[in-house]
Amino acid sequence: MSADPQSLELGVPPRLTFPRWLALIVAAAVVWVAAYAYLTEFADVVVAAIGLERGTHFAEAVHFFLYDTPKVLLLLAGIVFAMGIIQTFFSPERTRALLSGKRLGVGNALAATLGIVTPFCSCSAVPLFIGFLSAGVPMGVTFSFLISAPMVNEVALALLFGMFGWQVAALYLGLGLAVAIVAGYTIGALRMENHLEDWVRAIQVGEAQAPDGTDFGWVERFEAGWRHVKEIVGKVWPYVIAGIALGAAIHGYVPEDFMASIMGKDAPWWSVPAAVLLGVPMYTNAAGIIPVVEALIGKGAALGTVLAFMMSVIALSAPEMIILRKVLKPALIATFVGVVAAGILLVGVVFNTVL
Repeated sequence: MSADPQSLELGVPPRLTFPRWLALIVAAAVVWVAAYAYLTEFADVVVAAIGLERGTHFAEAVHFFLYDTPKVLLLLAGIVFAMGIIQTFFSPERTRALLSGKRLGVGNALAATLGIVTPFCSCSAVPLFIGFLSAGVPMGVTFSFLISAPMVNEVALALLFGMFGWQVAALYLGLGLAVAIVAGYTIGALRMENHLEDWVRAIQVGEAQAPDGTDFGWVERFEAGWRHVKEIVGKVWPYVIAGIALGAAIHGYVPEDFMASIMGKDAPWWSVPAAVLLGVPMYTNAAGIIPVVEALIGKGAALGTVLAFMMSVIALSAPEMIILRKVLKPALIATFVGVVAAGILLVGVVFNTVL
């Protein structure tokens, strides 16, 4: 590969050509598959090497941590790279243009679907939510995006698929989208635009110029995918490790009888509402909370109750409410929380009934 003389003069690293990118991606995919295939053996070897005996609480917690940490990070890096490429076709300007002018219902379904391909936590989805409002996208439609983006993103679906199978991932996708669509539609039908903060309603935005993506070649798309990995994985990996550590502690030390009494299949009727209330004060993303979900399921907790807990953590977090307060008045925030919480409760009940 020949270097660009102007790039060298400016001290900018030369760009990789398309064949080099393709070779790197193929090599990385081979390493990824090989590493993923031997995660259990890796955890077994490390646990044995540090002199721990399987079957003890501490050894099982360490084994869980050693197995799940690389598993989650591998899934996260691979998916985020792919989605970074896909998102070069869906800029914020294009997304706004797609959503503007859509009538209630159609716009909600479209916004919720677009939320799947935006790997944002609840707080990082808020700036785009504000941008949609400022660009004149209907309020109910923007709420469908705000709910779907953190709750039904590709990270959550991939990790659910890897840990519980396609049936659980598909059911979560369907019910999560239903919550986002119906909740956004309901909020829009209530016509609470007067409960937006004045500065939001006062913003006048010109027509967005929506690039058609033809300016991007595959080299630029691969570069965008790599930037996506560095930015997103670079931000969320502490949450991933913290979540897996908590999951490992639950897996190794929390008694099964205790978990079954709180979140098990024979738990009282109030277990799902209690799980939702417990989740709201917490804050993490799908990559951080799903290892906790896996550990809770392993201890006998009911899937619906645990997923209701997970949804409340990533869709109704307290930090998100604090940020939204800059945009929404308290009555609208309360309506948002109430409608979404009702949908999450329904999802938990349906999961517990069907599975």
